[in-house]
Amino acid sequence: MRVSSAKALLYLFLAASLGWAQASGGDQTSSSPQTAPATTPTQAAPAAPATPPPPTPATTLSTSAVRLGGIDFSGMFDGYYSFSNEHPANGLNQLYNFDDHADQIDLNFAKMTVSHDPDPVGFRVDVGFGRTMQLVHAQIPDPEWFRFIEQAYVSLKPKGWKGFEADFGDFVTSAGAEVIESKDNWNYSRSLLFALAIPYYHFGIRTSMPIGSSVNVGVQVVDGWNEIVDQHGNNMQTVGITGAITRKKFTWSNNYYVGPQWTAVTRGNRNLYDTTLLLTPPDKFSAYINFDYGQQHALTSSLNYWVGFAVAAHYQVTKRIAFSPRVEYYNDATGFTTGTTQQLHEVTLTGEYKLLDGLLARAEFRHDGSDVPFFDHGLQSGVSKSQSTITVALMGFFPVKH
Repeated sequence: MRVSSAKALLYLFLAASLGWAQASGGDQTSSSPQTAPATTPTQAAPAAPATPPPPTPATTLSTSAVRLGGIDFSGMFDGYYSFSNEHPANGLNQLYNFDDHADQIDLNFAKMTVSHDPDPVGFRVDVGFGRTMQLVHAQIPDPEWFRFIEQAYVSLKPKGWKGFEADFGDFVTSAGAEVIESKDNWNYSRSLLFALAIPYYHFGIRTSMPIGSSVNVGVQVVDGWNEIVDQHGNNMQTVGITGAITRKKFTWSNNYYVGPQWTAVTRGNRNLYDTTLLLTPPDKFSAYINFDYGQQHALTSSLNYWVGFAVAAHYQVTKRIAFSPRVEYYNDATGFTTGTTQQLHEVTLTGEYKLLDGLLARAEFRHDGSDVPFFDHGLQSGVSKSQSTITVALMGFFPVKH
């Protein structure tokens, strides 16, 4: 195992940027409010990503960062209780991401964001803990202290380059219709596509460039999927192509990643095509369609592939109340992503209530099904074809826009 010199520079950058934040002074003021339009996810700090983010449905609540000495600070927490009709002995809801603990209260995610908008140089660091960070960094032996880092990158946006921006470091993937932060999605639980079909993050370089008023394109050169420490020779050999068309009533985003993903059980290139069409017809109603297709060669030279789609809607009944249904289908044709060759379906209904500024509550019913016995029931493993859960969650974030 080795860490490249570029990655070593990132580690030094983290220490320096955090030191800068601690040393900064000045009066506490609010930066420009970062509203949460339906076409983009509201991140916890206002640093703009270099590539167009997936057109993630966002909550109607928005945040603005506290600014100290030119550096922006913001934070959030997210906790929940989930009841499962299967009462699995291991205490886990299968196929769930982040909110996977059954029949118990758990901290999903808590984090602090420190950032500085590129002018022309900037940075962003997201430091967090909870079940979310355990799962994001569960698959690879990253440095132990890096398991608390969601993102850490330096940004460059030269003046006179017509909006071109480049980031270097660790950043969340551009694929998918949802993001890691629960409050920035319509549903509380993540879709099967988010949990199984796409990566969480990449290490490398990403760029973006606006073309006209409605098109944005970008190129990424990264290590691969969820990898910072290079173990299998995948270092900076995956290429990502991103693009988005944004109009008044829709946003269409496309992402394609291809590159070697060598592990103990896989060889050759991994391919992923991800597309999301976000529809925003009237003010109170939005919907999206998300499609993913991926493939990966195994050691036996056989081709593994997975494919699925999700459809979701969001209706803002009042300023405080919203409802969001979601349905999806997922075919793990060779059992590569779930360990079992199966076809899955999922139905979710989420209710949302704004308790007060900066505090959001959700209640959610979700039903998952398979065409084969897969889900655990009590002490019995893989005996049920379905599972149903009821989840209540509380999410807070600061500061808030008034």
